[in-house]
Amino acid sequence: MDDELPAAVAAAWGVRAHPGKGPKPGLSLERIVAAAVKIASRDGLDAVSMSRVAAELGASTMSLYRYVNAKDELVKLMIDAAWGPPPDDEPGVGWRAALSRWAWGMRTAFRRHPWAARVPITGLPVLPNEVAWFEQALADLDDSGLAEAEKASVIMLVSGYVRTLATLEADLEAAVRAAGVTPDEWMAAYPRILTTLADPARYPALTKFIAAGVFDQADEPDTEFIFGLERILDGIEVLVSSR
Repeated sequence: MDDELPAAVAAAWGVRAHPGKGPKPGLSLERIVAAAVKIASRDGLDAVSMSRVAAELGASTMSLYRYVNAKDELVKLMIDAAWGPPPDDEPGVGWRAALSRWAWGMRTAFRRHPWAARVPITGLPVLPNEVAWFEQALADLDDSGLAEAEKASVIMLVSGYVRTLATLEADLEAAVRAAGVTPDEWMAAYPRILTTLADPARYPALTKFIAAGVFDQADEPDTEFIFGLERILDGIEVLVSSR
């Protein structure tokens, strides 16, 4: 049965036996994954390699292959480690508050490890933390009255929103750093550029938008996230109320 499992899955769940040759004392799958996550958080995902992780651990590159078969497998394990466990359950708060807490927990995980949002999704939740997050979201929706398939669709909707916004925010932060200015300076330059380029007669709605001073308002970091999440939850609530 273990042979039917993908290598990364078997390794993460601890059901893959190590080869006959003994591992380097003090080395473990957990230490290897933690070192890789540390490198990605410090230098970006592209900086992660088997040799770089081995150097971080003071081990030989070949010794890592006793625990993980390839970088692709290591990255999957890194993602699961970056997620960590889901937020603690709070019984009795209702599905909306519970699902909101779940979404905020996911946002925190992406902010802690923004590189994780850039790794393409290659399958359904199967690694330990992924399954724990899935279980938690299903439990959060237990009192919603939704069908099981509808719960899955709701989870996909909410998680997709959190992931998309996390990627957008990471891209914008990278653009600001590349420009060598502060976020406020970067944002203030945009309406000036548009005002120079866009003819009010051709772009009257955009001209009205800029004139309203939207770009002059310093929003709290979570303003956009809150707005989008609340509108999604509003829509789900309409569905729940129809049951």
